Amino acid sequence: MFVLGVDPGLTRTGYGIVESHRTGSAVVRAVGVIRTSPSTPMPERLAELFEDLSAIIADHQPDVMAIESVFVNQNLQTATAVGRASGVAILAGARAGLAVEEFTPSSVKSAVTGYGNAPKDQVQKMVAARLGLPAAPKPADAADALAVALCYLQNARMRAVR
Repeated sequence: MFVLGVDPGLTRTGYGIVESHRTGSAVVRAVGVIRTSPSTPMPERLAELFEDLSAIIADHQPDVMAIESVFVNQNLQTATAVGRASGVAILAGARAGLAVEEFTPSSVKSAVTGYGNAPKDQVQKMVAARLGLPAAPKPADAADALAVALCYLQNARMRAVR
């Protein structure tokens, strides 16, 4: 199974594609960040994000998309921008025929580290350890996207056991 994990953001959207094996191991197939310029008008940035995510989906043919849900933020402008980016990412997945599943930040942290309030650096270290990487991918958005993919895989295993 190929899972596309997405950490949405307007300036930086992290993505990571993880392949799950029947043995329970997982391997990174692609990881990176889509960047849009703050100086570009909002509609163009959203279109660019949609096109880039659509190209990643077409190139790698994931089976499912897992995305981190928007959290409540004190800064309304930031929350709105992340919400827009999240909607575009979900649209790209849906248009490609992917099932899309959302996970809260605390459920991602809990799945990866065992603690829902784990600090960001602990999540990144655990992502690297669980995927056999020498270090967590940079920037943090890329590592966070891999964490979302791992969260999906762990939840899928739990559903299969039930």
